[in-house]
Amino acid sequence: MSSAPSSKSRGGSGGSDSGRGRGDGRGRGDSKGRGEQRGDQIEKVVQIRRCAAVVKGGRRFSFSAIVVVGNGKGKVGWGYGKANEVPPSVEKATKDGGRKMVEIQLSSGGTIPHTIEGHFGAAHVILVPASPGTGVIAGAPVRAVCEAAGIHNILTKSFGSTNPANVVKATISALTNLRSRQDIERLRGVSLV
Repeated sequence: MSSAPSSKSRGGSGGSDSGRGRGDGRGRGDSKGRGEQRGDQIEKVVQIRRCAAVVKGGRRFSFSAIVVVGNGKGKVGWGYGKANEVPPSVEKATKDGGRKMVEIQLSSGGTIPHTIEGHFGAAHVILVPASPGTGVIAGAPVRAVCEAAGIHNILTKSFGSTNPANVVKATISALTNLRSRQDIERLRGVSLV
């Protein structure tokens, strides 16, 4: 029997057995950017969180997911789901997002009609229309909302809180406050040139 310790027993690079059993070492951002398209719905997983409850036999894990759902044609919503495994939590969040979808105003060229700001908690988002060919210039949470809504050309800047849930809510808040040229003409009773 050799006296050299194995890497597994010393907590070296033994994969998921290394350390104190906290995942596979890929950090917190291993679930970002996942997106699917089911039928006419676009689903983007924004965040998956793991919570540990200490019980008699050890730790019991539960997972929560934040998913952005849209149809790519001006409807978007976000959902939150919790379960003991990741797939059911994503599924619950997707169903929740489908129930909370709202209609937003899009203009030609796959952009928004005007500059708008959105707030939720400490999250502050500015959305600026962009010319065709610009693409979606945004961080992960704002990008998920814009792509699910069907916005192809937009400039964005996020200030304050970087909490993905609050940034998603601030972005949807901004998009719901958009007004088309026809809406503004009707509200003001004038014709805009």
